[in-house]
Amino acid sequence: MERLEYEITEELTGSRIDKALATLQPDWSRTQIQQWVKEEHIKVNNSVVKQNYKVKTDDQVTVEQPAMEEYDVEAENLNLEIVYEDQDVLVVNKPVGMVVHPSAGHVSGTLVNGLMYQVTDLSGINGIMRPGIVHRIDKDTSGLLMVAKNDKAHVSLVNQLVAKSVNRVYTALVHGHIPHDNGTIDAPIGRDKRDRQRMAVVDEGKNAVTHFKVLERFGAYTLVECRLETGRTHQIRVHMKYIGYPLVGDPKYGQRKTIDFGGQVLHAGTIGFDHPTTDEYMEFTAPLPENFQQLLNELRS
Repeated sequence: MERLEYEITEELTGSRIDKALATLQPDWSRTQIQQWVKEEHIKVNNSVVKQNYKVKTDDQVTVEQPAMEEYDVEAENLNLEIVYEDQDVLVVNKPVGMVVHPSAGHVSGTLVNGLMYQVTDLSGINGIMRPGIVHRIDKDTSGLLMVAKNDKAHVSLVNQLVAKSVNRVYTALVHGHIPHDNGTIDAPIGRDKRDRQRMAVVDEGKNAVTHFKVLERFGAYTLVECRLETGRTHQIRVHMKYIGYPLVGDPKYGQRKTIDFGGQVLHAGTIGFDHPTTDEYMEFTAPLPENFQQLLNELRS
C-alpha cells in the first residue's frame, strides 16, 4: 500500500473527486479512482467521501494506493543530457526511442533508469516506478522534460500543469500543405471507442487545446510549431490528424504512405515554468535532433 497526498488548487475546484485525481495523475483511470473511493482508499481532509464528491480549494486528498506489481528499477548509465539542474528541479533532453518510465515490457533503458544513475534526489510522490516524473512525452518523441527532485517541487510543477501556465512548444513535420499561417485546435480528446489503444477526438473527451504556427512549407509537407495549452495523451498527434494533417512517420495516427522515420517527427523543443522555490520564470530550449534536421535539409533540396 502506497500513501499519496495531494492539495486541491483553485483550478480543480468543483470537479468530481475522480476527475480531479485523474487530472493530477493521468496514469489513473476514472474508473479505477471510483473503485478506490468505493473501497475507502481515498479520503478528503481525513474523511471518507462518496464518488460524487466535488473537491474544494485547499482540500487535502489522501490516496492509499493498493499495491501493484512492481519491478526492480535499476540505475543505468544512459548518458542523459541534463540541460539544467539545481536542488529542486532539473530539465532533461530525452532522446528519440526512450520510454520515460518503467512498465510491463520496458523495465530497463528508460529515462527513470538513467535519472537514478545520474541524479542523487528525485521526488517520491509517484512511487518507485516514476520518481521525479511530473509529465511525459512519447517514446518516439524527443525533447525536454522537467523533473522534480523533491515532493514540494513536484506539487508545484503539477499545479502549474493543471493551471496551464507551463510553456510547452513542439516542432512537428506533418503531411499536407497547410494554407493558413496559424490556427487553434480546440477539440476534446479521449479513448477511441473502436480501438482502446488509441486516442481520438470524442464528444465526452477531456478538454484539449493546441495552438499551431506554420514555420516552413515543403510542397506535400509542412513544418509547424505547436504550443500545448493542455497536455492530453498524444494530443498533437491526434489534433493534427483531426484537422487533416497527420504527423509524418506516425505509426499510430499517420498515413500508410509516409517517410520512414522510425516514428513520428516530433520534438519538444521549448519548456518554460516558474521555479518551485524562487517563482522565477525559467525557459529552456533544445535544438532539433540530427535526424530531424537532416530530414528537413533533404526536403529543402
